[in-house]
Amino acid sequence: MWYVSTRGLAPRIDFEGALFSGYAPDGGLYMPEKLPQLSSETLRQWSVLSYPSLVTELCALFIGPELIPRNDLSDLMHQAFCRFRCREVVHLSRLRSGLNVLELWHGVTHAFKDLSLCCTAQFLQYFLEKREKHITVVVGTSGDTGSAAIASVQGAKNIDIIVLLPKGHCTKVQELQMTTVLSENVHVFAVEGNSDELDEPIKAVFADMVFVKKHNLMSLNSINWSRLLVQMAHYFFAYFRCVPSLDLHPLPVVEVVVPTGAAGNLAAGCIAQKMGLPIRLAAAVNCNDIIHRSVQRGDFSLSEAVTPTLASAMDIQVPYNMERIFWLLSGCDSQVTRTLMEQFERTQSVSLPKELQSKPSPVLSGPRLCSQVPRSCPGSRADPRNSSRDLSPGEKGDTLYPNVEE
Repeated sequence: MWYVSTRGLAPRIDFEGALFSGYAPDGGLYMPEKLPQLSSETLRQWSVLSYPSLVTELCALFIGPELIPRNDLSDLMHQAFCRFRCREVVHLSRLRSGLNVLELWHGVTHAFKDLSLCCTAQFLQYFLEKREKHITVVVGTSGDTGSAAIASVQGAKNIDIIVLLPKGHCTKVQELQMTTVLSENVHVFAVEGNSDELDEPIKAVFADMVFVKKHNLMSLNSINWSRLLVQMAHYFFAYFRCVPSLDLHPLPVVEVVVPTGAAGNLAAGCIAQKMGLPIRLAAAVNCNDIIHRSVQRGDFSLSEAVTPTLASAMDIQVPYNMERIFWLLSGCDSQVTRTLMEQFERTQSVSLPKELQSKPSPVLSGPRLCSQVPRSCPGSRADPRNSSRDLSPGEKGDTLYPNVEE
């Protein structure tokens, strides 16, 4: 399996290269050169697997036995999930009227990032031990990515991690999860500004390829392909537990509501959809709604300012994984994607071309699902009058609500 940049000007690389990369040298994000198409028979075979086994099968498609043999891959996944509090690792809770909630919070830090980062850390240590190398991980966070990344690599002898958190913009629990770790390989800094603003110097650092290679730097934010790879498993696992039978033709569609910030989990769902999983995606945002505006009317532009809310992981104005979604939507056209993203980087505003807007979107268009709870009111609850209950008219069927995404 080869990986290419969404902007098309960087050499293609294998999974190991994508794992240890941040942004591609041309400023793009890595994506598989070709997505495997899953047959109904494959879906039936996967439907009876445990979550760790499902992740193993999915990863095997995108890594290849020449890099990680199957037995080694199975061992890595077992090690990754051994610290989860739930025996199933991921659990589907059934509510009324066909509604379900996918519980992704049973990891060490209670964030859904534990699922992908524990696997990514295993991949990193596997290759580092074989190559006898050391790396420094640089992470910008609004809360849950930082704590989950620290938990996944703390104490690792061949990994140092530097975490930048926006001062005053993380929850107290997440801040303590990061700042109270005493492992010598963990370095945490509070910086001025919001999470979008601290992403800018990180991207500038990774654009300096000489500096990156000299200091063996990499990122564990959701620009890293490995995180999206593991997150795809959420959708397959949930689908298999929502549908009554995989012997139906055509297979029933499950609508998945994805609370989203940087759009990594959303992009993972789009990829699963492209591989043949019958799901429809609905992005749930708060008042920082650039993703909703992009889907609804092709308006990919910054607001005047980020509005702080209780969901700090969603208080993002630059959802960098939308680049991957634009690439998929354009039919993997790197020139179209590059033009869009370079204009956005220059002007902070892009109107998607009509030919792109006219294509069937992987994400449902509909009213904004938004809870207007300001960060200054920690005792408040979401006001249902400020939320849209019907995100999409859609077909009748199960609906799944996973966890918030940074």
